[in-house]
Amino acid sequence: MSKITKILCGAGIAMAASLSFNSMAADGQALYTAKLCQTCHGPEGKAPIMAQYPKLNGQNKEYLLAQMKDIKSGARSNGMTAAMKAMVANVSEEEMAAIADYLSQVK
Repeated sequence: MSKITKILCGAGIAMAASLSFNSMAADGQALYTAKLCQTCHGPEGKAPIMAQYPKLNGQNKEYLLAQMKDIKSGARSNGMTAAMKAMVANVSEEEMAAIADYLSQVK
């Protein structure tokens, strides 16, 4: 394999991975599951495992996104945010927006 072929092959793989990530980020329902949100908040955000955890379904998208961002940044540190901080540590803002959009539409 020539050096140019290797570079083009690597670029193609990187582009495919990026496209795959972007389509995944757009799918809030898949992200909700992949990021283990249902573990505490229940399927579709409707049935939290403990009374201290909120129901998320049907909440306002902007509110949900703001809460996730505030927990991740440390701006919000009350209630059960210590558990959530670890969960959102590896969730991008784009993924948070997709999850918030999904949950806002669940009835």
